[in-house]
Amino acid sequence: MKFEVTILGSSSATPIYNRNPTAQVLNINEHLYLVDCAEGTQQQMLRFDVKPSRIDHIFISHLHGDHYLGLMGLISSMHLNGRRKPLQIFGPAPLKEIVDLQFKFSETTLRYEIVFTATNPNEAQIILDNPDVTVETIPLDHRIACTGFLFKEKKRLRKIIKEKVAGLDVPVSHYTLLKKGFDYEAPGGKLYRNDELTTAPGEPKCYAYCSDTLYNQQYFKQIEGASLLYHEATFLHNLLERANETHHTTALQAGEVALKTRAHRLLIGHFSARYKSLNEILDEAKSVFPHTELAIEGNTYEV
Repeated sequence: MKFEVTILGSSSATPIYNRNPTAQVLNINEHLYLVDCAEGTQQQMLRFDVKPSRIDHIFISHLHGDHYLGLMGLISSMHLNGRRKPLQIFGPAPLKEIVDLQFKFSETTLRYEIVFTATNPNEAQIILDNPDVTVETIPLDHRIACTGFLFKEKKRLRKIIKEKVAGLDVPVSHYTLLKKGFDYEAPGGKLYRNDELTTAPGEPKCYAYCSDTLYNQQYFKQIEGASLLYHEATFLHNLLERANETHHTTALQAGEVALKTRAHRLLIGHFSARYKSLNEILDEAKSVFPHTELAIEGNTYEV
């Protein structure tokens, strides 16, 4: 099953140095999930060939402009392009009022339904559960109410060994049972164990998206063992005081989060506009957690 994330924006606060503010899109089994939607996200979608019509779920972490100011434009474009299917939006409760007011004063009636789910910044909750994935909120510690999102892949079915099954003329009607772990009894009575005809699926993967937050161990247990951890790394550690004032994290701290939560890999983003080059930020995080990569716009990372 495909499980990957494409970065659409990795800057904090403002677009600068060809970096757009935060937005990324997850592809989970060919279903697209948009996570945050800064100003300019539509242009980034055009640039990196992400089709808005394929997005049915949008997750907004908090109501600072560099995480949601592109949302209204995207919703409006979907309307103008003839969208009919519902769009699910998950975000802070006041976001619904913002959306409703925009359409009230522009006298716009959408051609499609928006299904809004308010997130709770005070406790982790499962906000989406479908055949591919569950999505859980991660309460974070920012200057305003803010949640991250934990995408957990569902356990997959066993994989049929086609050559062996074909040789036994196993009826197609029995394939689902094989995938679920049942043995196969041939017409002559011979029993074939399931592990002779199928292989076990890989362990379910998970992607932890930790948006703007102060370094705070309150969310560590929830994200433990993430296959891929995205964590903000706004400043270098020599600006720790500034990071604390603004409720952000340094690159060194992001590395410590990955180390302490036993993440498999770390992806850092939300870079301050003061940094034209990101080499120092990467080196600082890697000094603690070597399996670290920069969230570079247009790049796709497998979970």
